[in-house]
Amino acid sequence: MKPEETDTYWRRDTDAPQDESDQVSTSQPPTLEKGEKTVTWNAQEYIHLDKTPVWYILFFIVVIGLVAVDVFLLKSWTFSVLVIVMAVALIVYSRRPPRTIVYGLSSLQGLYIGERLYHFDDFKSFGIIQDGEHNSIMLIPIKRFSPGVSVYFPEESGEQIVDILGQRLPMEELKLDIIDTVVRKLRL
Repeated sequence: MKPEETDTYWRRDTDAPQDESDQVSTSQPPTLEKGEKTVTWNAQEYIHLDKTPVWYILFFIVVIGLVAVDVFLLKSWTFSVLVIVMAVALIVYSRRPPRTIVYGLSSLQGLYIGERLYHFDDFKSFGIIQDGEHNSIMLIPIKRFSPGVSVYFPEESGEQIVDILGQRLPMEELKLDIIDTVVRKLRL
C-alpha cells in the first residue's frame, strides 16, 4: 500500500511481510526531515450558527408548504416523505455541535486533518476565503469532480500556513460562491 493511499500518519499493509525492519509505530507522528516546515492548529470543522425560534418556525412553515403542494398538486406521497426525511436530517445535523479537529501542515507531505493526510499532488491550487471573522483555506483538487478541501484556521497561524502552501501550490483569489452565500444567509 502506498503512503498516499493511507488515511493515517503511518499504516502498515496487513498483507506485507512482517519483519522487524519495516515496522512503523502508529502512535508517533512522522519525524521531520531536513528542511521540512510544519505548523499545527486546532479549529472547528465548520462554523456553527445558532438558530432562533423564529428560524425553526419559518422552517416548519416551509416544510408544511412543500408537503401541501405535494398533496394538492403533485399527488406523489414519495415527495412528501422525502421532504419530511430531509427536514428531520437537517434539524438533527444543524443541532449537532462542531468537533474541534487537530490540523497539521507539512511542507513535504501535505495537510493532515485529524489523522488523514491530503497530499499536495492531489491539488492544483489553494485560496483563502474570508467568511466574516473566520478565515479558511480552500484546496482546489486536480480531479474535476472531486470536492475541495476547506479548513478553518486561526489568524495567528495564517502567515505560516500560506507560506507553506505557497511553496507547493499556486494561490488563487477565491470568494464564497452563490450557494455558500445562500447557505450562510439561511444559517444552515
